[in-house]
Order: sequence, then structure tokens, then C-alpha cells
Amino acid sequence: MGVEPSIANTLGPIVLGFGASSIVFGLLCIQVWQYFQRYPKDRLGYKILVSWLWIAEAAHQALIGHCLWYYTVTNYGRMDLLPEPPVWSLSIQIVVGAIIGTVVKICFGLRVWKLSRNYILTGIIVAMAIGQLGTAAVYTIRANNTRLDQAHTIKPIGIASLALGAATDIFTAAALSFSLNKKRTGFPTSNTVINRLILYAVNNGFVTSVCSIAVVLLYDFMPDNTVYVGTYFILSKLYGNSCVATLNSRRFVRGRGTDHESKLSFIMATPVYPNSDSIKRPSPLTIQTAGIPLHQGYMTSPQSGTRTPEGYLPTRPLVSYAG
Repeated sequence: MGVEPSIANTLGPIVLGFGASSIVFGLLCIQVWQYFQRYPKDRLGYKILVSWLWIAEAAHQALIGHCLWYYTVTNYGRMDLLPEPPVWSLSIQIVVGAIIGTVVKICFGLRVWKLSRNYILTGIIVAMAIGQLGTAAVYTIRANNTRLDQAHTIKPIGIASLALGAATDIFTAAALSFSLNKKRTGFPTSNTVINRLILYAVNNGFVTSVCSIAVVLLYDFMPDNTVYVGTYFILSKLYGNSCVATLNSRRFVRGRGTDHESKLSFIMATPVYPNSDSIKRPSPLTIQTAGIPLHQGYMTSPQSGTRTPEGYLPTRPLVSYAG
């Protein structure tokens, strides 16, 4: 090793990583609580997903806590453990975090399919997510039989897994943004909603991909300490937070709505002619969304509607994205 191992550069980053991941896990707990408070009548599938994510993240945090206890309490100061394989919990938490990330990536991939009905884009996302899980599983098996002071020997596998994860996040965000942008209607209100959805997609992919890239760089340039390990502890919690936050953001995106909406009623007006004796009322048009209901209201625009005593009514169907 290029740097002499010490408590500061081995146990220190693990302690800091556990503290940071505990904070992010606390944020996830708040997100989960808010979800069940805001959407008590939401789809059963979403409830199962949120519950599973919380249980998996709690298990992941427990594994990190066991690892920390083993090295900082039970065997504190024992540098002679470096020539030995890591404690089992340190290896297992890698694949548990990868499973969580894979589930979240596939969920976002399904959103891409609901928006675009593009099997190629969706297939690429799912294949990349499963590929990352596979490389993470291989790394876990290798790490469980590799001495701590020889972790750099399996670095190519770890970097490949993390880089593939970052690439999946970036590709998914780009695919979501592209699919959403194609759904623009020209109406200011619907375009505002689409802009919000694009912003959320980009933010979700940006945070997780930046963290993945940070772990890659730390592992590549600083393999003689455990800073990359402490940073990886946080990555799994970011995936859970991004998924639950997306579900919780539905009210903000649509402006208002009921707890269990998975569809919405946009308003499609029947054409109104200037000499008409009566004004025909709009009839509801139900449009499926990608799991995120938008808000309900009239779409009016002087450029695309007909003048009535109540304002401008659109003379063509309003188009939103399918889900």
C-alpha cells in the first residue's frame, strides 16, 4: 500500500460515512412517513414499493452498523485485521445497496416505457441496471475473499459496476427528458407541468450519478484508504430517497389533487362558434400519466381557443403524456 494504514484513514471514513448515511436514511424515513400521510389511498403497488424500499434501506443501514461495531468496538485498534478478508456485513452491504439501486432504476425505466412506449430505450435501461447488479454481485463475492489491504486488486470490477450505475442514471434522465419534451402541447399550463417533470427527472439522475462518479474517482485515486467505502454507504440511501420523493412530488407537480389519483381529467372543449346561441360545456378527457397525476383545470389560450363570455376555450383536444 502506498500510504501506511492507520485508524484515521481506515476507520475514520467508515465512521463518517455511517453518520452521513444515517442522516440520509433519516430523510428517507421522513419521506416514507409523508407518503403514507399524503396518499393513504394510493395504489397498492406503490405502497408495497415504498415499504420494501424502507425495509431494504433499514437492512442496509443495519449491515453498515454491524460493520462499524465490529471494527470500532469489538476489534478496536486491531490493525492486524487488514491482512484478513473483511467482516461479512461489509461485503454483503455492497450487493444489498446494488439491489436497491437496481429496483429504483427499473422503476424509472418503466416510467420511460409508459411515456414513450419505446421498448428499445426501456430495454437498454433495464439491461444496464441488471448488468450493474451482476457486476456488484461479482465484486461482493470477490471482496469477501480478498484481504482488506489488497482491495485495490479487485478495483476494476468495482469501478465497472459504479460507472455502469452512473451511466444508467444519466441515460434514464435523458430518456425521460426526451420523452417528456415530445409531449409538449403548446399550452402554457401543460408545458409548465412538463418542465417540472423534466426538472425532477434531471435532478434525480444528477444526484445519484454524481455520487457514483465520486465513489469511482475516490476508489481509483485513493485506494489506500476507505473514503470510497464511506461514500458508497450514502449512495444506496440516495436511490431510495429519489424514488419516494418522486411519488411525494405529485401534488406539487399537478398543483392539487386527491390522495389516490393515478389518472386526471383534463378538459377538452367542444368547438364554440361565434354565432352559436349556446355555449357547449367542456367534457372531461381522462388521460393516463406516468404515475404522477398532473393538475385538473381548464386550458385556455388566446392563440389556440375560441372567445366566449367565460374566456377562451380550446378548440382541439389537449394532449398530455401517456402513462
